[in-house]
Amino acid sequence: MNFGVPRELRPREYRVGLTPAAVDALVKAGHQVFVEREAGNGAGFDDESYQQVGGQIVYTASEAYRRAEIVVKVARPTNEEYTHFRTGQTLLSFLQLAVASPDLLEILQEREITAIGYDTIQTDEGRLPVLLPTSEVAGRMAPIIAGQMLQSAGGGRGILLSGIPGVAPATVVIIGAGMVGRNAASAFYGLGADITILDKDLHALQEVECYFHGRVATLIATPYNLAKVVAFADVLVGASSVAGERAPILVTREMVKTMRPRTAIIDFAIDSGGCVETSRPTNHVNPTFVEEEVIHYCVPNVPALVGRTASYALANAVLPYLLRIGEQGLDGALKGCAELRRGVNTRDGRLVHPAIAAVLGKAIVKETAKETDKEMGAAQ
Repeated sequence: MNFGVPRELRPREYRVGLTPAAVDALVKAGHQVFVEREAGNGAGFDDESYQQVGGQIVYTASEAYRRAEIVVKVARPTNEEYTHFRTGQTLLSFLQLAVASPDLLEILQEREITAIGYDTIQTDEGRLPVLLPTSEVAGRMAPIIAGQMLQSAGGGRGILLSGIPGVAPATVVIIGAGMVGRNAASAFYGLGADITILDKDLHALQEVECYFHGRVATLIATPYNLAKVVAFADVLVGASSVAGERAPILVTREMVKTMRPRTAIIDFAIDSGGCVETSRPTNHVNPTFVEEEVIHYCVPNVPALVGRTASYALANAVLPYLLRIGEQGLDGALKGCAELRRGVNTRDGRLVHPAIAAVLGKAIVKETAKETDKEMGAAQ
């Protein structure tokens, strides 16, 4: 089977769809991998490192797409990339269709693309195995980002996260006890910050309590509790999202108004719409803005800041699915792997993911629903 790895086009997106190690595994399994020239440069992988393991370097994005049956990307495709889509192709990428521009779904339908979203591949237990390592990276970046935002030179409150003897540490509030939230809590904890983490799931909070031996405060994420702790936060981390859906808005503008001037909000849920009402997407060129006197950081692709680590993490998670597709074909892989079936957003151009369809207000037509029942089984 032929796999294509185009160069990412979004500003400051340093990750690459496949590392040389992943290409090596696919080539050894009997497949061809076409890598666009300089696709891995941002992550520190030169063209020669791909050629040494049997990857074939192509010189344009058009050729990478044209030769590929399976296109392996990182970020959601841009308008410029739409022109390269080939009818009947399969695309794997972070898609977040629920909050994407409508023209992406339109071109997927027009070109009859089977689009598999990394953000919707889900196990029977509800885990998101491809999103998980990316969430780990993002969460562990949180103190680095927050530390810069709090510096006086950047307009912050001039607070050291850890404090020092005789001076209190920063107060950090984390909304969401999932993978991003727990990794952020762990990283802040290592610096000595004062941490409170909120979630609607009591079991998730019990796991946090056990992991940190009671040294991190936990609260149920009710509006009352959120309003209470947000007002005292030096750093507010939004880490609450739902697979395939728009993130719920848990922190209202009125809550943000109660925060002290020059405090910091990091909304990691911005890639699915954001969980803070005042959030709006930014990028690595201009990552922050001030709203209600509070500094907001709302970059959707935070892991791109550490492109090499993030590329390894993503490729490690994606590779087993690619090998399965290569061995069994797409139909066989989807039939035999429920979690991969759950990741299918469009199948030959037809929107088949119920949660995304519900968010977009689009009905799955009767014929598609029948086919979905047959192909997707009880995956949803």
